[in-house]
Amino acid sequence: MTSASSSASRISRIAFEIASSSSLPRLPRSPRAPWSRSESVSNTRPVYWRPFPASERGKSPAVATRRDLAGRVREVVRLWIDLFAEHDLLTYASAIAFQVLKSLIPLSLLGIALLGEVGRQDIWTSHMAPPIRSHLDPPVFHAIDFAVKKIFRHDSGALVAFAAALTVWYVSGGVRAIMGAINQIYEAEETRPFWIRWPISLGLALAVVAGVVGALLLVEAVPTPRGGWVYAVVPIRWLGAIVALVVAAGLLVRLGPAERRPKRWVSAGAVLVLATWIVTTLVFRWYVASLANFRSAVGQLALFLVLMIYVYASSIVLLVGVELDELLREDASSDERGILHVLFGLGR
Repeated sequence: MTSASSSASRISRIAFEIASSSSLPRLPRSPRAPWSRSESVSNTRPVYWRPFPASERGKSPAVATRRDLAGRVREVVRLWIDLFAEHDLLTYASAIAFQVLKSLIPLSLLGIALLGEVGRQDIWTSHMAPPIRSHLDPPVFHAIDFAVKKIFRHDSGALVAFAAALTVWYVSGGVRAIMGAINQIYEAEETRPFWIRWPISLGLALAVVAGVVGALLLVEAVPTPRGGWVYAVVPIRWLGAIVALVVAAGLLVRLGPAERRPKRWVSAGAVLVLATWIVTTLVFRWYVASLANFRSAVGQLALFLVLMIYVYASSIVLLVGVELDELLREDASSDERGILHVLFGLGR
């Protein structure tokens, strides 16, 4: 299936399975609103109005409203379960997480080399090394500190180029996994040959690496001024980091899939992804700073497990954001009230 009609038929089938669980008479669905739920037949009320069943009549409106809300929540959960199964989102999220984990080592090497290149070795000695020293055994920390300072002492230009090339190569594998996942969400058949897909993935990987490294440098490497300017510079730094990440993710979603979709730089899916990434990153940072124990083998394994969960959850959130934007796009292109109105009482 390669067109919007295939997506409509698939979602129409999901909506039919959900609707078939109710005994109320239903109106036929319009093919232009594939996931709009048909509502109860009524001669005096709009077709999207659903009367309370006989078992709910005579009870207080608050009780009936709560039960109706619970039914809507169940419909949302069932819809997303069907979408996860239909598009293999968890499988694609695992592939993306694996590729991201592979790229962390060259990305860390690139970050250290860039600190030496821009002359900000103090970030390592003042901000990064102390918390690492408190969590590691002295021999382990001294080995890491010796390696980092050795990178600082030598000309890091060639090392920056090597680490950047290695990082882009590994990240491109994750980009191709994301491209495949978005094609699955759009139900688009990949017809581009590999000599087109690979350059696209390398270019998008370069954009992603530039966005991530740029965001890190803005937050950590840009010096904080003294005095009253700190209240103006700190928000600008964080805003610039957010913009860099949004642009990188936007380019990935816009240019990666085989079929293009009209997308805005700011959408419901983008807001969901960004907000969830910020929250999960803060939680992971708190775990590393407060709970992680690097001095035992169990603690090191637990840290690696938490890191895998963090990357895996971030991959799932990215795909959920793309799926949400696709649902809303199909809903907005319909002439009838669709998923927003049926599930939440909103819409045109």
